[in-house]
Amino acid sequence: MSMRKYKLFTVLVPVFIIGGFEYIRHEFLLRYLTMEAGNFTITVITLLLSYLFASWMFTSMERSNEKILLSEARRAVFEERERLARELHDDLAQTLFFLNVKLRQGDIEEAKAAVSEIDNSLRQAIFNLRTPPEEGTSFGQRIHTYLDNWRLVTGIELHETVKITENSFSPNEEILLFGIMQEAFTNIRKHSMATDATFHLEDSHNHWRMHITDNGCGMQPDTKASGKNTTYGIDLMHKRTSELGATLELRSEQDAGTELIVQAERTVNS
Repeated sequence: MSMRKYKLFTVLVPVFIIGGFEYIRHEFLLRYLTMEAGNFTITVITLLLSYLFASWMFTSMERSNEKILLSEARRAVFEERERLARELHDDLAQTLFFLNVKLRQGDIEEAKAAVSEIDNSLRQAIFNLRTPPEEGTSFGQRIHTYLDNWRLVTGIELHETVKITENSFSPNEEILLFGIMQEAFTNIRKHSMATDATFHLEDSHNHWRMHITDNGCGMQPDTKASGKNTTYGIDLMHKRTSELGATLELRSEQDAGTELIVQAERTVNS
């Protein structure tokens, strides 16, 4: 039902029911109902009508909000998949070009490394596209599945801690957080040369915090040394963090690993 129909329904239905009762009361029921009995009856009718109407209205509003949230979640999923497709295309194009050069030069070891990189990229992309938020699993379970797969693909030791309550994040927040996590672990896999990483996500009624670390080479002083995709990925994480209304801290020292902290205060409604 459109908002215009909601407004008309809100205005007209109580008027017709209460006004109709008053008309019938004064025209046909005065000899049967005393003034006190009539006032009591109209009070009961008004109370019952208000309760039924308010219950129906709030139920309709909740359903509308759920549809809006679902629509936003689906839109975010499509946008995320488009981004993954673009990133996969660019990444594979660069790696294939590198592979072609090394094969012409007869550098078999470098060519093998390029093939391994292509294999890892394809495995990660396929996994990302097969884990949309609409699955009937909780957010914590999806995180665990992703990280477990990442650990198997990369061979990097990973220590994971997830302490969140069910439905503590909205569908849109889950998508944004999951995207930040994916980007962070993609960068660890591609650029860090780490052997160990940690992931920690915890929330309370007034605060949540995501903490990711690795023991790799850290970010290079020259951004070109890390590749343009690294800079793009950091910009993307900042954008998603802003949409979450959160803050992002990125700490890195050469040969001393990288630390990523994303956190936000919750608005507590009384």
